[in-house]
Amino acid sequence: MKAIPAALQAHLDGGATTLCWCWRIIRRDGTRTGFTDHDRDLAFDGTTFEAASGFTATEITESLGLSVDNLDIEGAVSSDALDGDDLAAGLYDDAKIEIYRVNWQAPDQRALMRVGSIGEVKQSGHAFTAEVRGLAHYLQQPQGRIFQFACDADLGDTRCGVDLSSAAFCGEDLVACVISRRRYAMADLSAFAAGWFTGGTAQFMDGANAGTAIEIKSHEFDADGAAVVELWTDPVRDVAQGARLKLTAGCDKHFPTCRAKFANAANYRGFPFMPGNDAIARIASRRG
Repeated sequence: MKAIPAALQAHLDGGATTLCWCWRIIRRDGTRTGFTDHDRDLAFDGTTFEAASGFTATEITESLGLSVDNLDIEGAVSSDALDGDDLAAGLYDDAKIEIYRVNWQAPDQRALMRVGSIGEVKQSGHAFTAEVRGLAHYLQQPQGRIFQFACDADLGDTRCGVDLSSAAFCGEDLVACVISRRRYAMADLSAFAAGWFTGGTAQFMDGANAGTAIEIKSHEFDADGAAVVELWTDPVRDVAQGARLKLTAGCDKHFPTCRAKFANAANYRGFPFMPGNDAIARIASRRG
């Protein structure tokens, strides 16, 4: 049962109320933004909640048990704090969201109604719809280790142990030619073999896409010997010639790659010698 602060409860018991909704979004990089459906800005708990025109939410539906309770927030990208390109770039994916019921005449009279995270974000022009998922959705995600051939560690994490800052697995280079929105000829990657960065990441270090990291689809050499890098998705903003990229090596999570490419077989987190379905379904035969 949700506890209502005494001051807010007294306001509710008074009959005539001055209530509004406030939403605080905390991105994974720590950036905080606030919005309210009131007609003027409110401030509390170190956050200014901007009066965003057209920023509304659907009804909150609660249910017993561990089913996921969702709601949708709809609005227009009309705030300086909410950039449409940031939405498209995924900076708000899985961001924490706090929903408050607030007495706008006395913002210290408030109740935290819901805590969740942002799921799917749909954008059409300057309008967007964001799905807010209850915390129960984390219980539907696989937890712990899985018995499988492939490694279940992320390259470079504490379980993997590979130092991605090493010059052998990381390199910075300039875009010499923009072939398409996601395909670039690089200035000089001759120190790395073809395919070395396939499956890795490309992080934009400057320019309009600074800070954005995208997975690399392929790393190859063209007929002229120039290294060509293709990304899986288009960057949100146009990439200019001379943009600086930081490339990290890719891993297909197979044991031979871990052993030969990274010399990290001791930390391999898969089960490469686990019997497969053929061993399970094999029928015993008599040898005479």
